[in-house]
Amino acid sequence: MTTAVSAMAERSIWSSGVTLAVIAAICASLVALTWQLTAERIEANEKEWLARSLQPALAGLFFDSPVTESMITITAPHDLPGTEDAIIYRVYSGEDPVAALFIVSARDGYAGPIRFLVGIAMDGTVTGVRVLQHRETPGMGDRIETHKSDWVLQFDGLSLRDPEPRYWAIKGDGGQFDQLTGASVTPRAIIKAIRVTLAYFEVNRDAIFAAPAEVQE
Repeated sequence: MTTAVSAMAERSIWSSGVTLAVIAAICASLVALTWQLTAERIEANEKEWLARSLQPALAGLFFDSPVTESMITITAPHDLPGTEDAIIYRVYSGEDPVAALFIVSARDGYAGPIRFLVGIAMDGTVTGVRVLQHRETPGMGDRIETHKSDWVLQFDGLSLRDPEPRYWAIKGDGGQFDQLTGASVTPRAIIKAIRVTLAYFEVNRDAIFAAPAEVQE
């Protein structure tokens, strides 16, 4: 009797184990199927969001290529702001280059690195600056965001020669640009990073547009 009960218990445990394994396999298959069905849409949404994020830094320019179509990565270390790899999106009208969009980081922000976008036209003028990520102080340094102030808009149309490099600083340091009320570290970091990016573009313009585009998965 004891042996029979033991055998029945073992069969029950084995049966339960098989059932759980089957359920786990079905769940895994459903998850994989759902991922396959949604991955393409998620990727499309991510590209669409990225394109919308880049678009404001190209004000006033005519181009007919998708903003995210031609990307290159400048591997760190490099002469651009930031210690991580820098990303550059190249924008074209037909086969003619129109502008380059740099995603770089100002390393010396008040609360850490400030990740932002700098658009530069072929003539070396700034087409737009937009902050992508930061941890600056709310109500002070965070006014670098366009929905909180128009501070970053003052760079539109400027270049490495207008103003001259020595005037790429806040007014308190003898430069041309306004600082943010109650905050000077944040604007110093961004202004310096923009100037460095403009200098990089001036020296490396031909190489930037000659580099092969990376394959977008």
